[in-house]
Amino acid sequence: MEKLYEILKSLHPDVDFTAEEDLIGKGILDSFDIVTLITEINSAYDVSIPAEEILPENFRSAAAIHALITRLDEA
Repeated sequence: MEKLYEILKSLHPDVDFTAEEDLIGKGILDSFDIVTLITEINSAYDVSIPAEEILPENFRSAAAIHALITRLDEA
């Protein structure tokens, strides 16, 4: 999860991603951030995020993103 926090911090260093629970609803992550995040996750975790998984609920918090990565890694 530390690697994910590093990726998120590179996008928005001022946000406490360990505590934030609504990254999409609060406008912290926008569509450009999501594209960047997906690219970084693909590289760092060697997982591919399919288009059907690019849903707001999968990017709502660091925990949700980590759960997505874990689920895709186990598939």
